[in-house]
Amino acid sequence: MATEKKAFVLRINPDTLKELERWAQDEFRSVNGQIEYILSEALRKRKSRPNSGANSASSRDEESD
Repeated sequence: MATEKKAFVLRINPDTLKELERWAQDEFRSVNGQIEYILSEALRKRKSRPNSGANSASSRDEESD
């Protein structure tokens, strides 16, 4: 059974979108698939770093409010 995915709107700079489109094409992915891949890799790397718990992320969010 397929995993349900949450849809949301992404506002992105046109130049960034063009680069993403080229990158996705180079790797035979859709732009959406490429964005998912980039985010998954970033999260995987973040989890593997020491002291990368959720508390550090939420404290940064609170500081920016």
